[in-house]
Parts: sequence; structure tokens; C-alpha cells
Amino acid sequence: MTQVKLAPPVPYQRGSALDSTTLYKGGLFSFLVKGEDSGGRDAMIHYHAKPGNEPAPYMNEWEHETYYVLEGVMEFYCGDSKVMVVNAGEMVFLPQGKAHAFYIRSPQVRALILVQAVGEHAVGLDRHLMAMGTPATSMDLPTEAITDEFIDPGDSIRVGAANGIHFLSSGENTKELPHYPGFKFNSSIIT
Repeated sequence: MTQVKLAPPVPYQRGSALDSTTLYKGGLFSFLVKGEDSGGRDAMIHYHAKPGNEPAPYMNEWEHETYYVLEGVMEFYCGDSKVMVVNAGEMVFLPQGKAHAFYIRSPQVRALILVQAVGEHAVGLDRHLMAMGTPATSMDLPTEAITDEFIDPGDSIRVGAANGIHFLSSGENTKELPHYPGFKFNSSIIT
């Protein structure tokens, strides 16, 4: 894997708007800071989703991940740590190299996701989400169900791997996240 070369950062202003938002698996991701904006060191994403839009359990190989919940309740699992219930106004830190997953425990959630590179690689979560998603056509959440339960995870696994994100197999899930009750899609494609 070659290291991504990025231009030096310059000042800018951006908000959660259609031109900066991607729809991915039913959730809206507004890219406030992309890795390309920060010299690869960090990214900040405004996340808006509802129950059922959660990703499969994964591990960031290149970056730390922090969630600051603006609205709603999220339940996080990270390694063998206890379950962390995070309410509006609270944050959770998920270190690089630790498997994690979450559930949305309110009718919807809004959170800021901050990823920070820890080594020679640029942050990759933003690139993964942009590559897998489609440009949003509305700032409202879709009403139809769009969950991993109905999606072949193969593309996510391949694009994730190219961006330092490792999606866990069923066996890894059990070992790395002993408190996590499980995920519904058939992860037999993950080896």
C-alpha cells in the first residue's frame, strides 16, 4: 500500500450541506474536514442516522476515532471494555487497533466523528465513506430501510482494506468484542 500524498492544508469554511454530504447505508455523512483538507492528519464528519444504519464491527488500522453525540443515544462496544452508553453532550474515544461497533439507541442520532491519523498513513475513514456512498439528494434521512443486513459486504471489505479499515469476521467478532450481541448480516464473505 502506498502512502497517500496530500497538499498542505489551507484555511476554509464548510458546513453540513448537500454539496458536502454522502448517503451511505441509510446514514448521512457530511464531511466538515476531509483528510485531503488537513494534510491527511484528521477528518471531521457530521453523522446523522437512525437504528439499523449502523456499520458492521470494524477496526481502524491507521487512526483513532472519537464520537461526540449531539443528539440521541449511542451504545458502543470496544474491545473487551464494558458497554459504553453515550448520551447527547458526551463523547467516546476508540483507539486505533481496537475493534469496535455501536448501536443507535434512540429514534435518530446526530454525532461528530473525528478521526486522527497515528502514523505514516493519511486518515482513511472519510475516503472509505465517500467511495462507498452516493451524493446525498436531501438532508433528510431516507424512510426506506438501508442496512448491512441487505447489503453484500464484499465491496465495503475491499474498499475498507484499501483505506486502513478492517471489517471483522464472525469469529473475530466473538473474540475481539465479547460484549457485543452481534450483527445480522451473513459475514461468511469475510475470511
